[in-house]
Amino acid sequence: MLQEFKDFAMKGNIVDLAVAVVIGAAFGKIVSSLVENLITPLVGILMGGVSFADMAWTYGEASFGYGAFLQSMLDFVIVAFVLFMVIKAMNKAQNMTAKEEEEVAEEPAGPTQEELLSEIRDLLKK
Repeated sequence: MLQEFKDFAMKGNIVDLAVAVVIGAAFGKIVSSLVENLITPLVGILMGGVSFADMAWTYGEASFGYGAFLQSMLDFVIVAFVLFMVIKAMNKAQNMTAKEEEEVAEEPAGPTQEELLSEIRDLLKK
């Protein structure tokens, strides 16, 4: 049973998944920091310093903080847009690399041996 667990835990897919989770968590922190520290303040400046987080509706002793929900939705839209732009840039860079590889691979090949021999034959006939 221990050997089966070891075989399962050391499969390539499991290790790849673990690496992806760790890198994803680190990338999530980068994106969150970008949104919280750079983009959200810019949006706040553009909106005249309006913050949704403090908006609430009070009825008796109950307080409904709909502003925090609106702020979370705005943060989600900003994060989604930033991720879209990052992935778009990565795809563009990857496509550029692929095009360069195609250009190198598509260099015109020289004439074949048959073509060269045909040219020599034609020149000798003249």
